[in-house]
Amino acid sequence: MTFSIVARDGAAWGVAVASKFLSVGSIVPEVRAGTGAVATQAWGRYAYRAEVLDALSSGSPAPAALAAALAADEGREHRQLGVVGVDGAATHTGSECVPWAGGRTGGDGTTAYAIQGNILTGPEVVDEMERAWLASAGRPLDHRLLDALLAGDAAGGDSRGRQSAALLARAPGAGYDRSGILADLRVDDHPDAPAELARVHELHTLYFGAPEGVRSLDGELRAEVRMLLDRLGRRTGEDTVEADLEAWMGEVNLETRLSPGGIDARVLEELRREGGVVR
Repeated sequence: MTFSIVARDGAAWGVAVASKFLSVGSIVPEVRAGTGAVATQAWGRYAYRAEVLDALSSGSPAPAALAAALAADEGREHRQLGVVGVDGAATHTGSECVPWAGGRTGGDGTTAYAIQGNILTGPEVVDEMERAWLASAGRPLDHRLLDALLAGDAAGGDSRGRQSAALLARAPGAGYDRSGILADLRVDDHPDAPAELARVHELHTLYFGAPEGVRSLDGELRAEVRMLLDRLGRRTGEDTVEADLEAWMGEVNLETRLSPGGIDARVLEELRREGGVVR
């Protein structure tokens, strides 16, 4: 009923998943930073999440952690499971999973991935997910996971259709308040859930991403920012461009992109959009 990718890239870990099933993100993915990530699907077994991650935390390699969880489960032939640990990846597709069903793993020491799916339109779903993952090397993990998920969906995805999708990723110091949450996004019920997840992820990147393309607030750019802030009625008692820009950014939830003495490229783009300037 589901297709997913579980992956590690350096110190970042995550899972992306989509399905013709309500709220797939509440069942399939779990991530423990520095330890591993797991996806349980087909006849998903929620207990696998803690069992596998606890085994990884105790030093078990990914294949051993997966095998131990399966051995204790009489329903294992109905299960599908993807696991990534510090040493690599493992995937399982039970013999009773509804076709097309299958998966594959790979990695190079600093990265690892397990891709799996069941009730898919065909093996091309997994093929395209792997291709997209490999082609996105160098991008942040949450973007790589989403790229792979969207590629699988474009290749056919769940043969029954679309309903929900989720993206869960962790990395040290990432996200709001440096919480380590790179992304924790769910679309629980939507006719085009993967595309909706991509839209929400774009907003998440805007609001919680690190500053990029920072430019100094001087010369013509300073004058433009002043004009745009005035157009939006943003003047503080301090009456400086920096103070007024910071106040506006707080109002529109862009404060994580504050850049002392400068302005982030995405912030400038949003300021121009709100100020009615098209470039």
